[in-house]
Order: sequence, then C-alpha cells, then structure tokens
Amino acid sequence: MTDIAMIQAARDRISGHARYTPFLDSPFLDEIAGRRVLVKAECLQLTGSFKFRGAWSAISALDQEVRKNGVIAFSSGNHAQGVALAARMHGVPCVIVMPSDAPRLKVENTRAYGAEVVLYDRANESREAIGAHLAQERGLTLIKPFDEPLVIAGQGTIGLEIADQAREAGIERAEVLVPCGGGGLTSGISLALEACAPGFKVHPCEPAGFDDTTRSLASGKFERNEKMAGSICDAIVTPSPGEITFPIMRRICGAGIVVTDDEALHAMAIAFSRLKIVIEPGGAVALAAALFHGSEIDGDTAIVVASGGNVDAALFRQALERFGG
Repeated sequence: MTDIAMIQAARDRISGHARYTPFLDSPFLDEIAGRRVLVKAECLQLTGSFKFRGAWSAISALDQEVRKNGVIAFSSGNHAQGVALAARMHGVPCVIVMPSDAPRLKVENTRAYGAEVVLYDRANESREAIGAHLAQERGLTLIKPFDEPLVIAGQGTIGLEIADQAREAGIERAEVLVPCGGGGLTSGISLALEACAPGFKVHPCEPAGFDDTTRSLASGKFERNEKMAGSICDAIVTPSPGEITFPIMRRICGAGIVVTDDEALHAMAIAFSRLKIVIEPGGAVALAAALFHGSEIDGDTAIVVASGGNVDAALFRQALERFGG
C-alpha cells in the first residue's frame, strides 16, 4: 500500500522530469472566497494535467526487463496522455485503449505523444477484454488510472510540494481542496500532507450528481453514481471511489464538497481573468468550492488544486461568454 516512503521515492524518480508547479494567488479571489486562496496550478503540468506524475511514477518503477515490453492503459483523456508521454520519455511502447466517441483532440494528442491508440465501442465492447488480450499477446503492463499504489504515490508528490510551498509562505494550517474522481489524487495528497503538514485538511470536491466520494465519506461505505454521463466535469466522473483510495480518504479526509456545473464554469472564467490560466471543468471544481462554498470550509486559508487544463475551445468559450471572463 502507498505510504510516505513511496511518495518520497516517487518524488526522487520524478524530479527533473515533471514540472514543479507554482502557487498562484489574486486579491480578487480572496475577496470572493472570504479567505486567502492559493491555487496549485497542475494545469501547467506536462500534458496539461497532474496525471503525468502518476504515470511517470508507475512506469519508472517497473523492472527494466518488464518495462521494455511496453505499457497499456484505458482512458479517454488525461490519463491516456500522461501515460503516453511518460512511456515515450522512457523509450518504451505504449498502447492506449480509448472509446471511439472520445474527443478527437484527446485522441490526436495521445497519438502525438507516441502511443498506439486502439478505439472501441463502449456500448458493445469491453475495454478490459481488449486490453487483457493485448497485454497478454504483447507482454504489456497495465497502468491503472487511480487504484494503483505507484500511481497514488506519484500524485502524492503534489502534496509534498504543497507542504514545501506552504512552509515557505508561513502557512501552518489550511484547507486543501482537491478535484476527485476515483480518488488517486485526493488520497495521494492526503497521505503526503498527513506526514508533512498535519495542520492541513483535505476535502475532495465533485460535481453535483456525481458525488460518489462525498456520499461514501458521509455513509462510511462505498456509494455508486446512478449514471456515468451528464456533467461537463467528465474528467472526474467515475462509478465509485477506488477500492484502494477510499479507505485512505475515509481515514484522513474531511467532508466532500459538491459544486454545480455552472459554478465550475464560473471558476474557469475567474481563473482565466485573474490568474491567466486555463482550467478544464473537472479541474476547476476545487476552485469553485473555495469561491462559492465558503461556509463548508474552516480557517482563513484555502489551498486549491487546479488539476487539469485540457478543455476544448467551445466549452472554454462558453465559460468566458457566460461569466464575463
């Protein structure tokens, strides 16, 4: 299982390969939120999201003889691109199994990073069956998106950076808001901060109608979403928390915070206007929670993870037109 030693080891392997992303702030954000807001801009990470960290952590830890055969992943977006680039940087083959209705840009980007993309019909075909066949046939290693200790360790390096940056800023206590899908990012950051910044409390943030982690934390058991589509925050829509990640979040995290799609769009517009960064809807839910759900947060400092910026132009334009970015 993932622990602080694994996260520190992942940081050592990632150093010099992933970007050390900045804290960004604005008096305007502080005024809206009613407290100090610091944004950890993982949207500036390689491939445009935090997923590169977990992918590099997992691939770099493989035995060299195993790694040279290549890796495989299932994804329609950010995980696909993170694994594809990390594999290319290691000089190993990479296969990504993607739904045929995935956004064309994400498919093209994944191919541009050097991966072989295998498309499937998500209504009639099983990505697991396709992947299992390819993995066995070619000796590929599966890199899971969140329920994998080495991936969690890679995402946890963000928590180590948050602890260091907060210490430099003289911050000893803070609420840390994290976009949450399967929980790899949330659990990794939680483990890192538990060890390195115990005065910090992590809150998973999710879109309304797809708040499986928030409900699971409230009930103490696994809860599932009734549907898998219908939110613009598609990057963090999962059926339920991970088998590995949920026990970590249940032990360490505070209550979840749920935001609307409109609040995510509004946060995207504000981030562009005031911080000059691009955040995708799923990556903006934590900022939306800080700006519009202040009553659910304690203390005078909120640290927000902006987890990704891979948004198509039409949706980004919609955010700016609706909310005056």
